[in-house]
Amino acid sequence: MCGIFGYIGNKSAAPILIKGLKDLEYRGYDSVGLALLGNKINISKCTGTVESLKLDIEEFKTEKIGIAHTRWATHGKVTKDNAHPHQSQDGKIVVIHNGIIENEKRIRDLLIKEGFILKSETDSELIAHLISKAYKLNISPLECVQEVLKYLTGTWGLCVIFEDEDCIICARNGSSIALGLGNNENFISSDPYALSEYTDKIIYLEDGEVALITKNNIEVTSESGDQIEPKITIFSEEWSDSSLIEYPHHMLKEINEQPESIRRCIAGRIIIESGDCKLNGLELTDSELKDSTHITLIGCGTALNACQVGSLIITELADIVTNAYEASEFATNNMIIDNQGLYFVVTQSGETADILSAIKYIKNKGGDVRGIVNVVGSSVARECGKGVYLYSGQEKSVASTKVFSNMVTALIMLGIQIGRARNLNEEVAKILLADLIEVPDIIEKYLKRNIDFSEVIAAINKSKQVIFLGRGLSAPIAREGALKLMEITYIPCLGYSAGAMKHGPLALLEENSPVIIIAPKDEHREKLISNLLECKSRGAKIIIIHQEGDDEITQYADISISVPYTGRLLSPLMTVIPLHLISYYTGLKLGKNIDKPRNLAKSVTVG
Repeated sequence: MCGIFGYIGNKSAAPILIKGLKDLEYRGYDSVGLALLGNKINISKCTGTVESLKLDIEEFKTEKIGIAHTRWATHGKVTKDNAHPHQSQDGKIVVIHNGIIENEKRIRDLLIKEGFILKSETDSELIAHLISKAYKLNISPLECVQEVLKYLTGTWGLCVIFEDEDCIICARNGSSIALGLGNNENFISSDPYALSEYTDKIIYLEDGEVALITKNNIEVTSESGDQIEPKITIFSEEWSDSSLIEYPHHMLKEINEQPESIRRCIAGRIIIESGDCKLNGLELTDSELKDSTHITLIGCGTALNACQVGSLIITELADIVTNAYEASEFATNNMIIDNQGLYFVVTQSGETADILSAIKYIKNKGGDVRGIVNVVGSSVARECGKGVYLYSGQEKSVASTKVFSNMVTALIMLGIQIGRARNLNEEVAKILLADLIEVPDIIEKYLKRNIDFSEVIAAINKSKQVIFLGRGLSAPIAREGALKLMEITYIPCLGYSAGAMKHGPLALLEENSPVIIIAPKDEHREKLISNLLECKSRGAKIIIIHQEGDDEITQYADISISVPYTGRLLSPLMTVIPLHLISYYTGLKLGKNIDKPRNLAKSVTVG
């Protein structure tokens, strides 16, 4: 997992590359580096963030070609030697690489046997040496890369520069590469949104494609050398400002962007007069929805939590078996694919390797799969071809907040659309949709209250672990709250269905152990109170997220936090807000790097 950025043109490359690295840093921040091509190739790299990179831009202002990389470590520890770019032994070829080379041990052993001195632990360095070997056969840079790719197995988003050539070679297999077309200049990025400042014309490389890029031309071929006519996409998607404005962190900014984010997600998709939703990108007829035998939702991390909420809502609204699965386990567990079912993958980035593997598995088994995706033009969006865009806007904090809310919102609308095609009552749907339309305003007013979380923070910031509990729709919200607090603060957290507490987690409770309970006023109330008392009797400090006016539940709380009522099925959109805020403010109190938690990255493009 990493960020890749490249430039070739008439301008000084260094400042453009530095800006590109900063825009991509959420994709990895273990180490950073760049290579500039002038009379020779100059490399600067280090561990840490972009700010750690010591580069005198003035010294290198004449260089017009360069590639840059920000790393999230996979092969090899976080060291300067393992940072990209990597150089061939003669220094004439430099590569940056996102992905994993699966046959790296065989290649490594071969190169060592041939006398190559390897400077890093990475699989990426091996590619530079292989290309160097091919280049000595007096073939072109494009042919060199094509030849080397024949011997690699695994995934790659690859950029290569040659000391004696005014070009950049790029290749893709399972890891995103987007090319931006400019006027006498061209750009390369692993994320198309890093290109939006420079161009609105994008070429997305597909798996198995290799590109020769000069300042005036982009030539795309297959690995075998066949010419491919590239498709140019006009990148005109409206996204919210990714700068911090008045906020100290992207996470807090993105929490506060949720009202507008949800408004974009529902805009033009709700038909209140008939109590229906139209997610036209799904390309599903009412008869197809009616005849489906089951629904499968697939996600990772935050998206999986959203899928678990969605599965319960769709089951209820559409009266159809709906299951949520972890993407990393889906393809490896020989899941049965039934073409009478509907399959949906849910992802923010659209580049997650496990999600892409699940898509390929479903397709290979004869199934049809659709995407619920935030990033327009992403690999998942293109691989599925059909689906729903979330329209959350760019999310730069590693801890996802507004995208989670939009995933849940999209799944609620999906449940209504499927339900109305089956047997969901029109009046019931109208009431639910009317409530959904009101949710952004309710969240907006709530966020303006500036709730004081200091009592909660004091209860959890020195704890050994924090347990989150809920029932029904609130169980996956408990898991989401646990995930966020763990990501941001590094405090061990467990998110459980409250009924499972007595089957093991009770052993963790000590005097004043914090237990956060999500307790909307629903049909699970009586059993939830019973589970709560089990914890309280063992000395736990009970923190309850409840709905305003619910005085009954507060009598059991040591600390209570109220949220507005939004309707039973919509409660996850409201109860998750204080959990995200608690994670943020606790991380702030503990002095953590809020937007860049250790060891994590925004989208995981390796399996």
